[in-house]
Formats: sequence, structure tokens, C-alpha cells
Amino acid sequence: MKTERAYKYRFYPTPEQEILLARTFGCVRVVWNAVLRYRTDAFYQRQEKVGYNDASAFLTQLKKAPETAFLAEVSSVPLQQCLRHQQSAFKHFFAKRARYPRFKSKKQRQSVTFASSAFAYRNGQITLAKCQEPLSIRWSRVLPSAPSTVTVSQDRAGRYFIS
Repeated sequence: MKTERAYKYRFYPTPEQEILLARTFGCVRVVWNAVLRYRTDAFYQRQEKVGYNDASAFLTQLKKAPETAFLAEVSSVPLQQCLRHQQSAFKHFFAKRARYPRFKSKKQRQSVTFASSAFAYRNGQITLAKCQEPLSIRWSRVLPSAPSTVTVSQDRAGRYFIS
């Protein structure tokens, strides 16, 4: 049986990559907060639970709205992953294994998850979607196989990590 394992590495983005990552972090945060508000209002006003499909349809409406048209500037995969993470958070909440999901803040750790369709792993280098050049990663150990998903995070000190 093959075991999935996560490895965390530090990387140093170029200024263009920093701008793209900051924009992606912001868009994921906006989507998380908007969909969480939509789900909360739907429950308290209409007593209905909003599932992943309804949340995905709401995301489509959100992208078409003129005030949130900037969501189309980043890759759509992290936005969909955000919805999957939120669905999982609600699943844990309703199973009484976790608290109610919280709104995301700009001041805390930022992270986005890229599925295998949103990044390329070639010759030991990772290139994210909508990025022109590969990330400058400091490999502390060799990966045993190609990654299935990639999570990019930035801590409060401004350091970037890839997992």
C-alpha cells in the first residue's frame, strides 16, 4: 500500500511570482468569505444547507459580477479547491469534530492549493498555473515521486513555503 506524505520546502519567488501569489491568496480569501457568508445566510434565513454544487454555482455568479471580475485573473483551480476545503470544514462541523468555519483574514497565514491540473512538475522543478517560470525551491530532500497536489503558503513574516 502506497502512503501519501507531505514535504515542506522553502522557496523564493520572483517579484512577478510574488504579485501573482498575492493576487491568488486574495482571491481565495474573497471566495472563501463570500461563500461562507452565502452558506450562513442561506441557513439562517431559509433553513437550507448549501452543498458543494450550489457553492460552485455561486462561485460562477461571483466571477460574472462586475465588482468581483478580478477573480478571473487567477487560476480557477485554487478557487475550486477552496470550495472543497470549505465543504470538508462543514462536513467536520456537522459531524461535531470541529467548530463552525471562520472567515479568513489577511493578517494570518495565507495558503492556496493547486491540484495536479494547475501545476507542472518537470526535471525537479515546479511551475504553477499562470506563472511563466518555475519556482526557485530550496530542495532539502529528494521527492520520492511526482506530487499530486501542491500547497503554497506564506507565513506572517512573509516567507513562502511549498508543500
